[in-house]
Amino acid sequence: MAEVPQLTETPEEIAYELRAAEASLWTGARLLVGVVIFAFASLAFAYFYLRSLNSADLWRPHGITAPTAIGAAVMAFTLAAAVLAQLGIRRLRAGTDLDWQVAGWTTVLSALIAIGLQFWELTQLPFYPGSSGYASCFIAWAILNAVLVFGGVYWTETLLARTIRLRRAISEEGGTADSPLPAARLFRANAEGAAFFWGFIAVVSLFFWVLFYVI
Repeated sequence: MAEVPQLTETPEEIAYELRAAEASLWTGARLLVGVVIFAFASLAFAYFYLRSLNSADLWRPHGITAPTAIGAAVMAFTLAAAVLAQLGIRRLRAGTDLDWQVAGWTTVLSALIAIGLQFWELTQLPFYPGSSGYASCFIAWAILNAVLVFGGVYWTETLLARTIRLRRAISEEGGTADSPLPAARLFRANAEGAAFFWGFIAVVSLFFWVLFYVI
């Protein structure tokens, strides 16, 4: 039988491919945010267009508003999840893997509470979907917001699961926070992307909370 040729790479080529993979994760997180921005930009356009048009004074009849207490709780838990994600990535950069894991699981818990409150709020609305421009925009936002936060939850949970899988393999190399191994470096780049995404979630949630509950 003919001998199968072995493919070899120089250390420089391996280092270049690793840096390219890290850069791809960095770019991918930003591209994801760019894609999601289009969905929320469409909602913002509909909000301001219908509000300025106010056909037959039906944009927001009688100044009706979604339950403000529940809305504030949704925003508070969402912002808490985003802040915890930022604290977690800072601790990971500082070389403390355990602190990142604790922050990560707390982020997931806070975000799941926010999602649950968001859907519960939909059952407590003082208006029907489509009854006004405000009502239509709010229903669209509530669904988009829940999907957005769930995306952050899924990303963070997969990173936490990855930490458990990597723990034994790279424990002797300093763990996921300090290990120079490719798997650990790509994990940290992925975690940086997730933290950036949570920052975006916080900005979007705060912006639309002001639109629907304050002004």
